[in-house]
Amino acid sequence: TVIFLYVSNGVTTVRGMLGQDGHLALRERANAGEIVAPTLYMAGPSFNDGSVNSPAEAEQQVRRQKREGWDLLKIHPGPTLDEYNAMAVTAQEVGIRFAGHVPADVGLEHAILMGQETFDHLDGYIEFLDAFEGEVDEDRLEYIVQLTRDAGAWVVPTMVLWEVGIIGRGDAAEMARYPEMRYWPGFQVEGWEGRQRAAASRTSPERAAQWAANRNRVLKALSDGDAGILLGTDSPQIFSVPGFSIHRELKAMADAGMSAWEILVSGTRNVGEYFQGRDAFGTVAVGRRADLLLLNANPLSDVANVADRAGVMFRGRWLAEEEIQRRLEEIADEMEN
Repeated sequence: TVIFLYVSNGVTTVRGMLGQDGHLALRERANAGEIVAPTLYMAGPSFNDGSVNSPAEAEQQVRRQKREGWDLLKIHPGPTLDEYNAMAVTAQEVGIRFAGHVPADVGLEHAILMGQETFDHLDGYIEFLDAFEGEVDEDRLEYIVQLTRDAGAWVVPTMVLWEVGIIGRGDAAEMARYPEMRYWPGFQVEGWEGRQRAAASRTSPERAAQWAANRNRVLKALSDGDAGILLGTDSPQIFSVPGFSIHRELKAMADAGMSAWEILVSGTRNVGEYFQGRDAFGTVAVGRRADLLLLNANPLSDVANVADRAGVMFRGRWLAEEEIQRRLEEIADEMEN
């Protein structure tokens, strides 16, 4: 059910960022076409202060996850600088990517220079700029944008998730009534309401507004500075239903000042470039994986038109919108019962 929600919204490639038992088997079934699913890439279990307790352990984990067949390493907050360095050096040695958060002991600059390939949630940027309150230092912003671009690093902004789940903006009751919530278990939606209200209670409306505005400024600067941006939502997460959350993220990126073209590139060509050498997709060309979204209206006129589908093609398999809606109704009935 969860996997289908991605495909139903035209999400044809998913990078899972928290490896668990069964994920590698799911990846193999999905990528072999045995189930209706996007192409999957899977990060292994995360590197955090509970899973790594020394540089030697970090090195061992890297080698183990590489042997097990994970596609990349997931970094969470917690590892020390020495543990992070051991992880990064070993990852480069054995040929496995690492991505995710920026541990406080490491810092954004060092993580970029050590070869971390993606920075999810804009993690590290607001910290580097000391921009939780007050306006962004434009000189430091220009520097970090250039460093990101020159290093070939990528940013996965997840604007909606951070604004709702961390900053605590928005009305929980209203979000619980989003149409896509009918495709998600009710008890989890109730839990999301509680989490969002808790986040809102930790931050004043004024500080939340400034924090959100600064994140928008950073994203716009990265886009204008030709740094690599990848479309993603970190779903399933608080009020972020797989597949459907993409459309809310598209709007948030537009609200930050990105053009429709820039936003669409972040979810197509850029993703293909990120996986270059391992896969061939993201543009329409001979020899590319046949992942296509057929729309009834031009998304360059309004990026919201990405939701106005006639159908989805994934790995050359066509799924008409009528079939998508039929299956979604079945899922809604399952959730209700």
